[in-house]
Amino acid sequence: RFFPSKLISKDVRLSIMGIGASSPKKNFGKAGSERQLDESLVIRLLDKDDYSKGYLTLLSQLTTVGEYSKEQFQQRWEEINARSDTYRIYVIEDTAKNRIIGTATLLVELKFIRGCNSCGHIEDVVVDSSYRGKQLGKRLIDRLREDARNMKCYKIILDCSESNQAFYEKCGLQRKEIQMVEYLSA
Repeated sequence: RFFPSKLISKDVRLSIMGIGASSPKKNFGKAGSERQLDESLVIRLLDKDDYSKGYLTLLSQLTTVGEYSKEQFQQRWEEINARSDTYRIYVIEDTAKNRIIGTATLLVELKFIRGCNSCGHIEDVVVDSSYRGKQLGKRLIDRLREDARNMKCYKIILDCSESNQAFYEKCGLQRKEIQMVEYLSA
């Protein structure tokens, strides 16, 4: 059985060049979620105030987002925050520009198979086009993998376009089977 208190990791910030200590920001109620990637890039959980830092604009580089007010964004954040044992949305913030430049989501599905374990679904992985090629997407996937292990997932899966297959293989995932989809009208 999953207990959120087991997810709390030690409070560290990792730097590309070394390791240093810091105080983590509080996001989705989890300590130790913030990690320094370099002088101005920080990987952390999505915050209620990230609307004004371009989170939805970043997502629009991946797919159709739609128009949302700040209030709608914050209401959805509250819904997700209430399910922190199921949802993990990480962002990379360029603190020098006060801008979200990367994101990825982990959704945890509870299963009856494999001894009532869980399966992690990776979704909505995108790095701003001007920051690509710097291993930031891989850092996001690594962070989701770490959380999936801590949440006792027996596997992580994702769907991607064939043009992104090589990237995910570099992240340690392998192609398996096919995806089926039916889009439902709302």
